[in-house]
Amino acid sequence: MFNLLVWVPIIPLLGFLLLVFYGGRLAKGRGALIGVGSVGISALLVALIGFEFLQGSMAPYRLTLASWIVSGELSIPFGFYLDALSVTMLFVVTGVGFLIHLYAAEFMEEDAGYARFFAYMNLFVAAMLVLVLADNLMLLYLGWEGVGLGSYLLIGFWYQNPDNGYAARKAFVMTRVGDTALALGMFLLFTELHTLDIQSLLGRAQSQWSPGSLLPIVAAALLLGGAVGKSAQLPLQTWLPDAMAGPTPVSALIHAATMVTAGVYLIARTHALFELAPPVQYTVAGIGSITLLMAGCSALVQTDIKRILAYSTISQIGYMFLALGVGAWSAAIFHLLTHAFFKALLFLAAGAVIFSFHHEHDIFRMGGLRKAMPLAFWSFMIGSAALTALPFTSGYYSKHEILLAAYAASPLLWVAGCLGALITGIYSFRLVFVVFFGKPAQEIDKTIGGRMRIPLLLLSVLALCGGLLKIPLESVFPALSEQNPGHSDALVSIITLAAPILGVTIAVLFYLAGTYSAANFVNLQWARRINRLLLTGWGLDATYHFVLIRPFKILAALNKDDEVDKLYLGIAGLSLQLHRAASATQTGRIRWYASSMAWGAVVVLAIGLLS
Repeated sequence: MFNLLVWVPIIPLLGFLLLVFYGGRLAKGRGALIGVGSVGISALLVALIGFEFLQGSMAPYRLTLASWIVSGELSIPFGFYLDALSVTMLFVVTGVGFLIHLYAAEFMEEDAGYARFFAYMNLFVAAMLVLVLADNLMLLYLGWEGVGLGSYLLIGFWYQNPDNGYAARKAFVMTRVGDTALALGMFLLFTELHTLDIQSLLGRAQSQWSPGSLLPIVAAALLLGGAVGKSAQLPLQTWLPDAMAGPTPVSALIHAATMVTAGVYLIARTHALFELAPPVQYTVAGIGSITLLMAGCSALVQTDIKRILAYSTISQIGYMFLALGVGAWSAAIFHLLTHAFFKALLFLAAGAVIFSFHHEHDIFRMGGLRKAMPLAFWSFMIGSAALTALPFTSGYYSKHEILLAAYAASPLLWVAGCLGALITGIYSFRLVFVVFFGKPAQEIDKTIGGRMRIPLLLLSVLALCGGLLKIPLESVFPALSEQNPGHSDALVSIITLAAPILGVTIAVLFYLAGTYSAANFVNLQWARRINRLLLTGWGLDATYHFVLIRPFKILAALNKDDEVDKLYLGIAGLSLQLHRAASATQTGRIRWYASSMAWGAVVVLAIGLLS
């Protein structure tokens, strides 16, 4: 059964190739069948492989397909590695990915680029599957870059709008910054450890490097740079809210099941290296805690329904980084799993609202949709409850684990996590109350069909019960108690539970009951300034423009005549003149050549006698 693993990424890749070369000639139904069916077959194979793996000893399985690169000490195969971590990721990518594809078959049906859309989606899924299955860093990097290419194509899918093209380029360039750091980390690891096979590399690192020494710190820091870019964490998170330019199914796929979780997976997969670099691991926790608070605060003031969810994604990935930083590896992957369920549900529910509501994105132009769109309403209620980590939802179990592990590592990190949970409760139910309660602003113009309803129903069940699907990861990660022996008393558990409930209560008072007015508060002069700051994502784009882009443009303007090139043009001109001078001596006259030889001999003899 495990030999079928090779077909898991190949089938979506074949779907991509068929749609690229023949999609324009196919009817929409057949194009959707290829796009959705290819991911569905991969999901079925993963279910069969995963069931057999979980029923067995869960011993890692390695499948080598062919040799890829062989040069000296460098030997890189096309090889896949299956363990509990990769099985979890496969379930997320193919399972949630299939539901998103099925939803998109109806959502994108009227679009002229229907086949092209599914071609890009299939390419994206295939690249993500290669990333999570790779047994070596080079093959992982191939999938990593494939995901980057796919995200560029999908974010800029509606390329007729220049703003969409800008958002796609922004995502591509910002993630390339992190990718460069990851590539440098790979070069360093191969130079020092002479292998890129992940398991061999981690074993050699543990045997050859001592904890806290320079080499593992530098290597882990470079890998962290790659993870920060791909997972949209501080300081490279500003591309993700702009990525909302893509179709809603793209947002669900990128932000729930695939791309933004790649950085979390990378750190988890190389966790042994981060354990050798405690300063970098602490930095991971610090980045996560700061990012989850900054993104949560920005989500509080957004008015675009998709941008609220985008900042929510940044914040939830911050929780995963927090867990990784405190050594709660299993909790981070558990939250990755549950987050895929409730965040895909929220994006698809938002897409249903947008689809039925004149393609409107502004939540304050909606309202009263509770009765008009009951399925979308209950999907939002369930998804928001799980996002907020209310008791007995999937998000509660995973986030509670993270916060208790954070308390054991550092009470300050725990406080940040609890404050983030409170903020999450506010912005999540602010969105629900504004969109689905109050007076209807407009009538909906169309209703959703079965292909959009089925994913919403299934994801609602998973968002509620997904906490029961936790895959045992003890064979991959060390037990948390071995690293953070601390304790969690009853008061800590109560506060951890109460924080999100308090957030929901505040949202009720401001946006449902009307006890307090958020508008009056925002109209205060100092509050308006804070509101503008948060709306722009803490002004990071403006800062980058001032610190990086503007100086670069000034230098480019000063060098518009290519002053540096003049040096090389001068060297070329000097060479040309010397060539002409040497050519002038070639007269073709024998007497001139003979006399030149004689005078040359005299000069050589004179030098010899005088020296």
